[in-house]
Amino acid sequence: MGALASGNIVRGLLLGAAILSLAACTRGSRDLEAKVNEIKAQPAPPLDPLPVMQQFESFEYAAQNLRDPFSAPVADQAGGGLRPDPNRRKEVLEAFPLDSLDMVGTIGSGSGVIALLMGPDKVTYRVRPGNYMGLSDGRVTAVFEDRVEMVELVPDGAGGWLERQAKIALDDN
Repeated sequence: MGALASGNIVRGLLLGAAILSLAACTRGSRDLEAKVNEIKAQPAPPLDPLPVMQQFESFEYAAQNLRDPFSAPVADQAGGGLRPDPNRRKEVLEAFPLDSLDMVGTIGSGSGVIALLMGPDKVTYRVRPGNYMGLSDGRVTAVFEDRVEMVELVPDGAGGWLERQAKIALDDN
């Protein structure tokens, strides 16, 4: 019976402490409201002046004799020009970027030199002039004991194509 009575006393004390702390909160809110009203009553600080707008010199585009930059380029009259062959069957090494191919050696000598290139799939491939590789329609033009030279076709940005020289050198490591 003594434990039950002491439990009720503890509960009563906790209830009293909660009521006192709630009463203290309501008294403090009046001070807070007074402070907020005081801050609202202060005048606002002055705004910075607007920046002066700069006057720019007007420019008239006078290129009537040039091609309209927003229209499609006119194909050359012969219908030729550089462009990738969409009907050509892709070779295995055209699936890899050039920087992922490593030249690891050569076979043969003179005009019959064949390059050995290792792809990112860790397979060694034989390459000779006329083979294609890389992602930009790179055609091998020459194979030497220390490098493979090729020509890639890259877009020129105006609807045409440009040839770009590229090479893969033998890694001396």
